[in-house]
Amino acid sequence: MAGMCCGVVGETNTPSTGESSGRRRRMEIEQLKLMATAASNMVMPEINKKRRKVGTVLELGEIGGQSTDVKPEEVGSSSTVSVTLSESVGENSRFGLTVVCGRRRDLEDAVAVKPAFCKTRSPNSNDLHFYGVYDGHGCSHVAMKCKDRLHEIVKEEVENCEKPIEWKEMMVKSFSRMDNDITEWSNNASSSNCRCELQTPQCDAVGSTAVVAVVAPDKIVVSNCGDSRAVLCRNGVAIPLSTDHKPDRPDELQRIEEAGGRVIYWDGARVLGVLAMSRAIGDNYLKPYVIPEPEVTITERTAEDECLIIASDGLWDVVSNDVACRVARMCLRSEDVPSPPRSAGRQFNVARGESSDKACSDASILLTKLALARQTTDNVSVLVVDLRRGL
Repeated sequence: MAGMCCGVVGETNTPSTGESSGRRRRMEIEQLKLMATAASNMVMPEINKKRRKVGTVLELGEIGGQSTDVKPEEVGSSSTVSVTLSESVGENSRFGLTVVCGRRRDLEDAVAVKPAFCKTRSPNSNDLHFYGVYDGHGCSHVAMKCKDRLHEIVKEEVENCEKPIEWKEMMVKSFSRMDNDITEWSNNASSSNCRCELQTPQCDAVGSTAVVAVVAPDKIVVSNCGDSRAVLCRNGVAIPLSTDHKPDRPDELQRIEEAGGRVIYWDGARVLGVLAMSRAIGDNYLKPYVIPEPEVTITERTAEDECLIIASDGLWDVVSNDVACRVARMCLRSEDVPSPPRSAGRQFNVARGESSDKACSDASILLTKLALARQTTDNVSVLVVDLRRGL
């Protein structure tokens, strides 16, 4: 019977003692470890490539008056990009930006930052700064087209306005024009090579949220369509500048039902059981239940304003407004701490503008890491804008 014990009996078919059996098991374990190490070394180069791709952080630093965009095709579906912009383009130009794919297969977010993208017609001819976060669904091309086009539409509307700007009316018109552009493009989508056309030839089942902030010296105009969000940090208090468009929000539910649609609970509230937001740009197959009309808020700026946080729902699904505000404020306030002396009687200080850029970048990175640590399942795009005066 002893000779039938595989792996314990030796070549002489005699039972092993307890000591020799334990030694042999240890030898077998060591052999398995060696085999595992050899196997891992065979695939390690490819794994290392992926890790390098995931861990890549690009610091673009000081880029003057140039606009900065983050494109999925540039950063890859699993990359991290951190962008900072210096004070050289004027007030309100300091920001930090982080975009990650997270646990999704594809990166469908897009972000546009356009410092001094146009001027008002006021006697002082003040610069306006544009910040937009677009969270695509179905594919990235609607988000990308919003990134490329929406700020241009807003600029045209501002420059063509011969009377004092009616921001709500103008932003609603701008979003409508953007949606019409998407509809026109999708009707001629057969000429493009978008991967989603393998499933939907006319790309009707693709859309994007849009949360846009136009920052002027005296006000912040936020236009939101979807469940991305903008939050103002004022003297340590989080002030939401947009409200998420969820299908089960009472007023949105009523609007959808009055239009003849239904909200079905399928892994959460969804329009017709499909889309988990009640407003978006694109999504032609869900009209008129899903509309592109934004809600617009106009907030007067004060000396207590610290920063503006604009992010996709990959952050807000797992991080509250208050927590996000505290994290960003902590990073901004850390720049006021004097740096340690490098030598006796000598102090090394970083320029305030450069320090502000780094603080915004640190805040966006830290918020992104927090969202990932809390197991967010979506792409994460976080934009932090320094609103403090006199820097």
